[in-house]
Amino acid sequence: MTASNQARFEQGFALHQQGRLADAEALYDQVLREQPAHQEAAHLRGLVALQSGRTAEGISCLRELLARSPAHAAAWHNLGLGLCQLGQFAEGLAGFERALALLPGHAGLHSDRGNALAALGRHEAAAASFERAVALAPDNAGAHNNLGVTLIDLRRHEEALASFVTATRLRPDYAEAWSNTGGALHQLRRHDEALAAFDRAIALNPGHAEAHCNRAGTLQALRRHAEALAACERALALNPGYVEAHVGSGLALAALGHHDEAIASYDRAIAARPGFAPAHSNRAQALFRQARFADSARAYATALRLDPNLRHVPGHLIHALQQACAWDELAPHQAAIASRLGQDPGAVAPFPSMAILDEPALHRRAAEACCAEEFPARETLASVGRRPPRGRIKLAYVSGDFHDHAVPRLAAGLFERHRREEFEILGLSVGPAADDDMRRRLASSFELFVDGRNETDRAIAETLLRHEVDIAVDLSGYTAESRPEIFSHRPAPVQVSYLGYPGTLGAPYIDYIIGDPVVTPFAHAGFFTEKIVQLPDSYQVNDRTRAIAGETPSRPELGLPENGFVFCCFNGLYKITPEMFDIWMRLLQRVDGSVLWLFHGNPEAEANLRREARRRGVAPERLVFAPRLDPARHLARHRRADLFLDTLPYNAHTTASDALWAGLPVVTCPGRAFAGRVAASLLTAVGLPELVSGSLADYEALALRLATDPAALAAVRAKLEANRLTTALFDTDRFTRHIESAYRTMHERRLRGLPPQGFAVPAGG
Repeated sequence: MTASNQARFEQGFALHQQGRLADAEALYDQVLREQPAHQEAAHLRGLVALQSGRTAEGISCLRELLARSPAHAAAWHNLGLGLCQLGQFAEGLAGFERALALLPGHAGLHSDRGNALAALGRHEAAAASFERAVALAPDNAGAHNNLGVTLIDLRRHEEALASFVTATRLRPDYAEAWSNTGGALHQLRRHDEALAAFDRAIALNPGHAEAHCNRAGTLQALRRHAEALAACERALALNPGYVEAHVGSGLALAALGHHDEAIASYDRAIAARPGFAPAHSNRAQALFRQARFADSARAYATALRLDPNLRHVPGHLIHALQQACAWDELAPHQAAIASRLGQDPGAVAPFPSMAILDEPALHRRAAEACCAEEFPARETLASVGRRPPRGRIKLAYVSGDFHDHAVPRLAAGLFERHRREEFEILGLSVGPAADDDMRRRLASSFELFVDGRNETDRAIAETLLRHEVDIAVDLSGYTAESRPEIFSHRPAPVQVSYLGYPGTLGAPYIDYIIGDPVVTPFAHAGFFTEKIVQLPDSYQVNDRTRAIAGETPSRPELGLPENGFVFCCFNGLYKITPEMFDIWMRLLQRVDGSVLWLFHGNPEAEANLRREARRRGVAPERLVFAPRLDPARHLARHRRADLFLDTLPYNAHTTASDALWAGLPVVTCPGRAFAGRVAASLLTAVGLPELVSGSLADYEALALRLATDPAALAAVRAKLEANRLTTALFDTDRFTRHIESAYRTMHERRLRGLPPQGFAVPAGG
């Protein structure tokens, strides 16, 4: 090389270091024209092309060099970086490995190899590569940060946090590491600390869009939804195409009840990145909340096609199709779900699993998987073990449904009848605060009524702890407004699942489930993580003061035939299966002039059910849909029906009690799981076990006999009328004494230092 060419190269290199890429490139080209074999000029010429965004050109230059000089480690390194820029991570990885064979002690190479492995989903190998980088360069904050990111992918959140903390200690102004610290703390449910870390990242770099977006997720967890929305809007102002921020906006809007706007946010995310499965699944959830079930199912199907491993989405898709009664589309998914749930218990959320399958062992697996993933046991807030005996037992009921809802319609009388000389009763509302008569009744029935809808789960747990609650009762389980994480902090020494969720919660911190000999026989103990407590009659409380309107509309006013037989089922339409519908259509065919009176669901479901009736040879107009009415008038219209037909695998629960309270007989066939045995429990407690069938064939035969034998039906109705106020089902005082006996036994075992154990409450308490 001539001296002038060497000077030219050195000048180009200096310009390159100053970031003057075009000027450097021109000088490298001059060097190469005079000396085509100049390795460093060729290498740096390729690097300039990469840095200038001409990635393919840079890769071509580097490959030409490496064909001549295969021992050039830096060229292999930069070739790997260029290939990764194009998304060719496997080829990039090969480049890094060729470089590492030449420079095994190069920390940066190990880091870049780790990035390629992480992009390929090989997170364990990536972590090992980053660990090697950290060992070689322990003071390199970036290496610690990269290791932490991969540990997050491996769900090793405590270790990830330690890596991020090291990165920020080495570089206190490292905004990305502070943001990642917040992410790790968020995953560990340390939300206040996470928020502080995000705030630090933003203070260091106000333009860090990811920190704003991740901060929004933590604000969501803290139930500060309006602030979360503002944080997402800030992220989008910085990066309008930021897909995750559009999704975050949708989540915040949905939490605020603005579902149309939430859907619009998800649509923007999908427009920006059509293949982003979480945007489709969250859009599906918002559509579901609007009762747009067919649209919801289509969105879930798209999400599942994009990512078959999305948690709970296979079950949500089936549940949306059930809600729409779209049975043709449902059939293939239904056929495959049992085997999938056996292999992947996270495929179906706990609540939908009960309407999809009559398999209590699979219900338990789904619940345990959900609990372990989303609501694992947290640190106990304080010692709640052996509090000394004192006066009254402090009993707290926690519910997301303390308004005009099925659960308080059943349980309000219980809350009012608890013996105050023995029990101090607290109510914690964690759901909507509707301004209705039931809400006001509940507020006056508890000695302390707390509205915790805007409080965090931990804050509510601390409220229970502060009041030294002895027994905390979860009335919601895994239903729509539930807050299971409250109980994960173990705020009370005894924790109980009751009434709102008909199955196991799969949670190690829930000690008991309250049932009865029918819904929770001790032989089924293996289907529950909780210990079974059997009440002597039915597990289901009923309020014997529930009002029934005195005036009943005529059948024609209700859209019913004046004289025909009226089969009735006011269950949610999602509980109707093709097999049950086959039975009902055969009954309509065999009972002239009969109709099937169903509860109004959604237009799609009603149209689908009418079409299914026509397919089975039944005129669609023989299906009559009842609109929603206030509770008293709804109960009154039961008088115009002749027989209530139950569903399987998910029975009528409150709807069966409604029918029986109004004097309408119910025919049921019990299943294997709690959710499918409730109507049998109710009928047994009201003294009508003869209406419990042993098989679906017997169920059909019994319904047909009662529909065609007026004397037999009249006898059943007379017996129900005689039993309503004389048997156990609607005896709220009797029920209260029994459940208080159960609470007393639980409390006494705890005082004696004994672990939870299943037991049966004797009749009479």
